[in-house]
Amino acid sequence: MAFVNLKKKEVQVKIVYYGPGRGGKTTNLEYIYRKFNKRIKTEMVTIKTQGDRTLFFDFLPLGLGKIKGYDIKIQLYTVPGQVKYDATRRLVLRGVDGVVFVADSMAVRRKHNILSLKNLQQNLATYNKNIFRIPLVLQYNKRDLAKQDIPLLPIEVMQKDLNSKLKVPWFEASALEGYNVAETMKKIILMTVASLERELR
Repeated sequence: MAFVNLKKKEVQVKIVYYGPGRGGKTTNLEYIYRKFNKRIKTEMVTIKTQGDRTLFFDFLPLGLGKIKGYDIKIQLYTVPGQVKYDATRRLVLRGVDGVVFVADSMAVRRKHNILSLKNLQQNLATYNKNIFRIPLVLQYNKRDLAKQDIPLLPIEVMQKDLNSKLKVPWFEASALEGYNVAETMKKIILMTVASLERELR
């Protein structure tokens, strides 16, 4: 459930970017930070773990309206992708309201995507959250690598692997080029806010 700050009359909505190591979670957040800098009220905080990192910052989206008269503040987080940082990933997921799963389109990363999605499901379960009920958007990142003749997974294969049961919204993307990065973020924000409004009724 989102954190309600009574003093500031704010609902703090926590969205976490999850996925395999080096899949593009950090690149997504860096792009958003650059593109929407005017609306971001805080520094981007980077917590470095050996060979990986966690990022977060607060974001005040415009035109979202209010929930029960409260302003909406979005907090965006990434988790470290590597398996050895599972405890950190679990910690970052505490209090999560919505998730973007960033999958790596490279053919060699197929197994990593599947394992990472299973890991997300398990870690959500530790907080009694169900992957089928939480607002979730899939992003199939690195589609731009096709131009470099790097073998990519066909979208149909990624859909079958990751989305055949979940049936959630998904985007092809290139976090590096910014293709569908803002669209992914807008979708998860709208879904998460709608879900919180339903809960607060």
